[in-house]
Amino acid sequence: MTHPIARVVVDAPYRSDIVASPEPIVGWITETDAANWLQAGAELELDRAGTIESHTVEGRASTQIAWPFAPLAPRDDVTLRVRVTGEDGQQGPWSEPRRIFAGFLDGEWQATTVGLADPQEHAQPAYLRTEFDIASTVSRATLYATAVGVYQVALNGADVDDQVMKPGWTPYQYRTIHETTDVTGLITPGRNAIGVRLAGAWGTEHFGFRENARLIYGSQPRFAAQLLLEYADGSAEWVVTDAAWRASTGPITFSGLYGGEHYDARRVLIDGGGRGFADAGYDESGWSAVAVFEPVVVPEARVSPFVRRLEELPVVEVITTPSGKTVLDFGQNLVGRLRVRVTGPAGTELVLRHAEVLEHGELGTRPLRQAAATDRLTLAGDGEIEWEPEFTFHGFRYAEISGWQGDVDPGAVTAVVIHSDMERTGWFETSHELVSKLHENVVWGLKGNFLYVPTDCPQRDERLGWTGDIQVFAPTASFLYDVRGFLDSWLRDLALEQENDHGIVPFVVPNVLGPARPAAAWGDAATVVPWVLNERYADTSILERQYPSMKAWTDALLEIAGDRRLWEGKFQFGDWLDPDAPPDLPARAKTDGDIVATAYLFRSADAVARAAKLLGNDAEATEYAAIAEEVREAFLSEYVTPSGRMMSDAQTAYAMAIVFEIAPESLIPALGDRLAELTRESGYKIGTGFVGTPIIQDALTRTGHLDTARRLLVQTENPSWLYPVTMGATTIWERWDSMLPDGTINPGQMTSFNHYAFGAIGDWLHRVVAGLAPAAPAYERISIAPHPLEGFDFASAEHLTPYGRARSAWTRSGDRIRIEAVIPPNTTGIVTLPDGSTHEVGSGTHEWEVDADQPAALPAHVGLDSTLAAVIDDPEAYRVILTALEAGKPTAAQSFRTTTQWKPGRDLGEAIFQQTGPALQAVIADRLAELSAARSAR
Repeated sequence: MTHPIARVVVDAPYRSDIVASPEPIVGWITETDAANWLQAGAELELDRAGTIESHTVEGRASTQIAWPFAPLAPRDDVTLRVRVTGEDGQQGPWSEPRRIFAGFLDGEWQATTVGLADPQEHAQPAYLRTEFDIASTVSRATLYATAVGVYQVALNGADVDDQVMKPGWTPYQYRTIHETTDVTGLITPGRNAIGVRLAGAWGTEHFGFRENARLIYGSQPRFAAQLLLEYADGSAEWVVTDAAWRASTGPITFSGLYGGEHYDARRVLIDGGGRGFADAGYDESGWSAVAVFEPVVVPEARVSPFVRRLEELPVVEVITTPSGKTVLDFGQNLVGRLRVRVTGPAGTELVLRHAEVLEHGELGTRPLRQAAATDRLTLAGDGEIEWEPEFTFHGFRYAEISGWQGDVDPGAVTAVVIHSDMERTGWFETSHELVSKLHENVVWGLKGNFLYVPTDCPQRDERLGWTGDIQVFAPTASFLYDVRGFLDSWLRDLALEQENDHGIVPFVVPNVLGPARPAAAWGDAATVVPWVLNERYADTSILERQYPSMKAWTDALLEIAGDRRLWEGKFQFGDWLDPDAPPDLPARAKTDGDIVATAYLFRSADAVARAAKLLGNDAEATEYAAIAEEVREAFLSEYVTPSGRMMSDAQTAYAMAIVFEIAPESLIPALGDRLAELTRESGYKIGTGFVGTPIIQDALTRTGHLDTARRLLVQTENPSWLYPVTMGATTIWERWDSMLPDGTINPGQMTSFNHYAFGAIGDWLHRVVAGLAPAAPAYERISIAPHPLEGFDFASAEHLTPYGRARSAWTRSGDRIRIEAVIPPNTTGIVTLPDGSTHEVGSGTHEWEVDADQPAALPAHVGLDSTLAAVIDDPEAYRVILTALEAGKPTAAQSFRTTTQWKPGRDLGEAIFQQTGPALQAVIADRLAELSAARSAR
């Protein structure tokens, strides 16, 4: 490759040419094998119906380029290409043209909102139709459609696209989304028909907990659409939903997010002439006029990615449970539904029940709470049917099947995985098999919970857009996938909900839980998530749009804090799901909720100050920076002693003070040392919840305690990141012990096995272990700073940055470490090697070798006189002791493992004296003596 070759990038849903703005943001990615390549300039060329418009860019800018041409008009269909020139003077060829279609409307929404007349008490799936005539040649046909609920449109019998459960979930009372679909190829001369399948989903679900569950958006789904027909002679006409459309029920007899879907194949809508209800000429006998509903809020064009069927998984095992039930195992906790091929007599009912886990061999449905998660298929008896529910989804690994005629054929059942179709941009690999599996679980957790909104879980009667979860997970998500459009759309909804609650961000977005109440780390999604998007994508447009939201949230908190600048005495989730909290009281954490709240008040005020500075608002930057300093001083005065002890002597408190940069540099060493001590005292087990878990590893690393972080990462005892992996987890669990060691599901009412929050560890794996991070927004400057961990042979991270693919990798070979860095064109890398040396490099592939750090020598002697701190720092000795205890007195082993405080002031003999008799103590002493002798002989 001798010339730089560019590829145009446009802000549009992944795998789509449709843009939602008349002035979309554009950019390009350059590929070249020239070393140290930097762009000197670029030429853009827009082809608008044969009219060419050009624009020249001087310098290195190649991402987040403001639209440099005249604004697009609705339905403009243009192409954009680019060619770049490097600072070496080499000019590349023109890129392949990128199609851009203006999928927005401009004051043209005229469709009536319609649905099924005379609906039942529950949300009734509906079928809608109309027919129209085509008298002359159609040059283009564009369908705009939306729903409060979910829908699919068929034109002349063919579905118009492959999207699933569109248009998704927004706060329907404030914002609806329309799809824009080119249906020109489905139009035929003469008579045409539109058929719509419609169900309630989010639009008619009862949201809320237990007796508080209620309808939010209405009892029945409704639909609105308009089809623009543009003719070759220049004329045009609209076909719109109105009172003349017809409606009916059909084979989908029930559909709900939580309840599942029921399909009666005997009720398929085919007339005596073999025509389906979406075919022209269909016999509408028995159909009725549609009901007309209140208009939907004028819909906006989609900015988020579509949801699609993206993977299929086969059955890996057919299980007969102890009670005789047939359960299929798909080997992976996933989100989607089943597709079955089945035959049987008319009236036969096939029942599919879904769950994430087995409990003592049976389907574990208790964590579903009120969600039935059950699909039902009634057969028509006219041969084989292939069926998949259309308007629901489930979180499951296992499916119990009843009603199957004869033995279940595993080849006739497939799990269909659905989620938002985002571009995969990040990968991580390591030699440590359990950590590698942990990272794979993080990826699957993201896929399962990124379905139109960032949800908390995909299986039970919840599936809500909890703000705290995405606040902590956004950095990990933005590495693994291009989540810009996904979170852009969700942040718009957050701001709308916030506007209607006096600046307070609700717990969930869309808000279906009642009046908003402020909660630290949850509402702070308003300030944190836009900043993450700026850091990872340099997307100042989102930051600018969300700035009023960021400011409103912070101002609301400052009013609560008052002159003391402390957010105290109010409701808080706090360090939610601290492992020491009782199963039924997940907010009862070791770190006081007021400390969490004021730390986040500082973080949000600081974020507003930085955003204001970036956006050129110097006065507000100064104002909020001063406020952040006031909050800092109040926090330090109230919660930190002069010697560096926190008033809540717990891991999360120290981690926040360090990572949020609240503590002054003079206190950082003491805070870090105490954090490391607490981690060792816990036996290198996790002691943090939602707030502390994403940051504890960074706090340890920044303060020089990398090996403590390593021990915490590779711990397999409960609670730890790897305990679920040893229990067979294939996604991230909501609780550290969602399943207990004996295979019993955690007794708490809130237990999920697919909940990405604790998967925020992924960001540390990418940035620190592998060493790949942005040193400037959008990775224009890339930090390569790998941290080879003892016991790991290699680790690598790759990320498709807005400039191209970057990579950081290290490999251990004997006493040497080889580091590889790949820097994409038009960027620079700042490389910090494990030996502390630094290098600045340009684009290309670079390699170095350095000496590996030698592991700390284990003590030559270990015995009953060894301190507990020395024992836990000696994994080999710990295993010897634990093995002896498990063989001699299992209850003592359990107590030793779970209740010991591993402090330097107590010795081993004292710790086990009350739990063991002289004989077992002697056995332990002998085993340790053998270990000491073996070490002396090495």
